[in-house]
Amino acid sequence: MYSYDAECLFPDHNSGMEGTLRTIISLILCTGMLAFTVTEHATPTDGWRRLSLSALEQRLADVNGTLLELPSLSLRGGAGAIGFRSVSYDEPDNRVWIEIQFGSTELIDQIVLVPTIWRDAKNGFVADGFPRQFDILIGTDEDAVGTVVARIKADDAILPRVAPLVIDLPKPVAGSWIRVDTNVLSRRVWDGRFDLQLAEIIVFSGEENVALHRNVSVSEDAYTTVKSLQKDYLVDGFLPYLMDASEGTQSIAYLCSVESGQECEITFDLKTTFPIDRIHLHGPDISDTVPQSQPAEYGVPRNVKAYGSDSRDFEDAKLLCEFSLATVYDIAPIMVQRFPPFDCRYVRLVASDSARNASEQEDISYIGFAEIELFANGTNVAEGAELEVSGIRQTSGRKLSAVTDGSNFYGSILPTRAWLEGLAKRHDLETLRPQITNELQQRYAQQTANLRRMTWLAVFLVVAIGFTVLLTQMIQMRQLAEIKERFAADLHDELGANLHTIGLLSDLADDAKESPNDLSTFLQRIRSVTERTGVAMRHCTDMQDASELYAGFRTDMQRTAERIAVHIDHDLVVSGETHLNRLKPRIRFDLFLFYKECLVNICRHSGATQLATRLVADASEVKLSISDNGRGLSGSSVNAVPPSLHRRAKLLGADIKVDCPPTGGTCVQLTLRPNRWRFRR
Repeated sequence: MYSYDAECLFPDHNSGMEGTLRTIISLILCTGMLAFTVTEHATPTDGWRRLSLSALEQRLADVNGTLLELPSLSLRGGAGAIGFRSVSYDEPDNRVWIEIQFGSTELIDQIVLVPTIWRDAKNGFVADGFPRQFDILIGTDEDAVGTVVARIKADDAILPRVAPLVIDLPKPVAGSWIRVDTNVLSRRVWDGRFDLQLAEIIVFSGEENVALHRNVSVSEDAYTTVKSLQKDYLVDGFLPYLMDASEGTQSIAYLCSVESGQECEITFDLKTTFPIDRIHLHGPDISDTVPQSQPAEYGVPRNVKAYGSDSRDFEDAKLLCEFSLATVYDIAPIMVQRFPPFDCRYVRLVASDSARNASEQEDISYIGFAEIELFANGTNVAEGAELEVSGIRQTSGRKLSAVTDGSNFYGSILPTRAWLEGLAKRHDLETLRPQITNELQQRYAQQTANLRRMTWLAVFLVVAIGFTVLLTQMIQMRQLAEIKERFAADLHDELGANLHTIGLLSDLADDAKESPNDLSTFLQRIRSVTERTGVAMRHCTDMQDASELYAGFRTDMQRTAERIAVHIDHDLVVSGETHLNRLKPRIRFDLFLFYKECLVNICRHSGATQLATRLVADASEVKLSISDNGRGLSGSSVNAVPPSLHRRAKLLGADIKVDCPPTGGTCVQLTLRPNRWRFRR
């Protein structure tokens, strides 16, 4: 249903393997969360996206619950009046209008447009020729132009539809005529041309259809000779639907047999006087088989007269209305007549000349009604009234009380306005339900995809965690091995060198027994090396933390050479001490211990008398070269690196090379590139 407003138209990364692993795991977790976040929010935003999944499910449940309470959209069968069809055009942009004159000024609050329905072989039942864009104007006899009270645009998406289009006005509008002014037509099904087709136009003032049986004029009438397509059928009250309520109990229509020329009289006792102004005749139900066993007009009398009176004998009876049902185009499931109000207690319907079943005897016909409603001020006052019938034989199984029990073959009989509003609401909800269902299916599919991703992510994380635990254990084992190797190297290089120094000084002290001054000097030096060895023992597990061991590269190298290479001439050159001081403490100490081990090896094995040390450092690398004039390496040992030096070079992560020049001696070259990632400060 539509309503209209009157105004509108109304950091630094951790170095080392452990830091790398932590970074990898963080990236894995971030990647998983990013994938989940992108999946969750990359979908387009629309009206449904603002609702949560539970809200959508509740909305669908509400829609389904409401649909169960609404009347079903059941279509009538058989032959009958179709409605109005305009001339056709090649293009949709053509103006076609329909105007209904009420004959008096009425207060209008709702307008209903009922579509002409076409059975499409592929798409089922569809509205044929229903306007896509139109205005509704209401005016009075003094106002020939009128006022636009509603405007439907092409982008309002009112099509496709089979249900009626209900247009509620925000406030009642007084008028003596109404006009549907169409400027964009729809394509009709059978030949693709454009025209305007409507089955009924209903104009409500409260519960009254003020357009019923009123004068209709159109812009151009193209089908005056076609019996089923007449402009007057727009206001005959015939609808292409069967009243199929969702509530109430089923009632079988009353049916009686009459002989040829006989009349059926049904008298209502309303118990009190009412201003009767409208009568609804509901034809008897036809079988639901396909095809039907009887024609649609079966049991409907050809003539019905309604009389009203305040006396049971109808001495002062007045003819209220007359139904002349001469052709199939005058018959519908619900037939309505309005007339000026008349106060009466008793109403008598006189029905005659019913359709005959070809299989029955020719002198017998049947007359029946599913319901007869008598209205006073918009209320059916005939429900439950006392009935009398005369001059007929009642058919077995058909009760006269069915005429006033308020039910038909499908359930309760609803007020026309509420019925049409229910059909329109059903259309809106059935249009809405697939949208909600589609959104829910997308959400469920999204959840399934997210669950699948999270499952794979969980599996990946379990594998990654297992791999990390295994790798961590391997790293710990490797660290333990490195600690053992370093411990052994430190003991060998530091303590071994000190012990060698103590041994040399002891020999010198023994030789200087006759020289007290020299003996005292050697003993003091032995004492100093012993103290240094004690300090080294205390810090052998982490030599670089022993700050009292080393005073500086050049000083320590010079002092160490004097202690170890006592009788060897030593030439020491150090350059780039600024770059040396930028090395990690461990690297500096390992480099120093490498140098000490070289001195010890030279003193023990080379027999050299001269020693040259060159330490050069710059921003890219550190080169340490130690050469002597000893006897060098012999035989298969040429160019072989001593194990102790190879071990220390490995701890440094440096390249080592040992040469034996043709002139004699040995040259050990160590190249360290401190900018490698593992040695960054």
